[in-house]
Amino acid sequence: MYSVLGQMGLLIVCGAAVGIIRPGGLSADQIRQVLTTLVFNLLLPALVLSVLWRAELGWETLKISIFGVATILFGAGLTWLVSRVVSIDRRRLGAAMLAITFANVTYLGLPVLEQTFGTWSRALVIQIDLFASFPMVLTLGNYIGRHYGEDGARQQPASILRALLGTPPLLTALLALTLNLSGTPYPAWLDGTLSMLSGAVIPLMLISLGLGLRWDAWHWRNLPLGSVVLVGKLLLMPLFGLWLGLKLGFEGDKLSALVMESGMPSMLLGVVYCDRWRLDTGFYAMIVALTTAGALLTLPLWRHLP
Repeated sequence: MYSVLGQMGLLIVCGAAVGIIRPGGLSADQIRQVLTTLVFNLLLPALVLSVLWRAELGWETLKISIFGVATILFGAGLTWLVSRVVSIDRRRLGAAMLAITFANVTYLGLPVLEQTFGTWSRALVIQIDLFASFPMVLTLGNYIGRHYGEDGARQQPASILRALLGTPPLLTALLALTLNLSGTPYPAWLDGTLSMLSGAVIPLMLISLGLGLRWDAWHWRNLPLGSVVLVGKLLLMPLFGLWLGLKLGFEGDKLSALVMESGMPSMLLGVVYCDRWRLDTGFYAMIVALTTAGALLTLPLWRHLP
């Protein structure tokens, strides 16, 4: 597995290098925005349609969603408990809570799990993302930002619901679920096109991840709390995921995959939330880089522990 992670790490480094080189005078953020927009609006929906149309859905889908939501709530609760013991600036506490609570379940989780377990893990990643992580980011994530941030803006529930239902991957997921549950045959002529589009998702995700890393945010004052976040994210979260996965009846490779998802690094999207709500963006950016580098070392351990 280390060789697979090494190959993925190389693609992440390529993304970081492109951001430094600035081809065509474009900044890392500009290039990343183009790539992530393409992935989010075209390539990922193609993957979602291809996977969920043919996936076996049932009680296990609900258990995967429960697993995803419960691990997110555990992360938020863990950060809150730390804040009861240690005095932390509110803006930095909000950034730390986002960093521990929400993982990079798709942009790193999808390539890692698919290369480790095979194509069957695509359905697991998509289900935990679209039916747990993404809705929680739009609801709990916005609440955390609003509660700990400085911006007085408020998002109404209706606007959050529109944002949730208006995303191409989720709309495609609803379409795929309808086709799946209605027994509509999966057309062979469409498989080739969807496969080609889906094949571009993983490398572009990894390059985008490299483009999104910010190494200029490192500061000695951030390291004490950063170390706490690192332990919570890469050790306590997957340990809770292991306990919860066993309680829900998962075993074998599926349990290992879920534990690895709970041990993924902090999500890149949190930088946007920190900017929007005026949280400590520099601290969050450091945590993303720290947990991403650390996860490349810890994920193989969680692969074999269950």
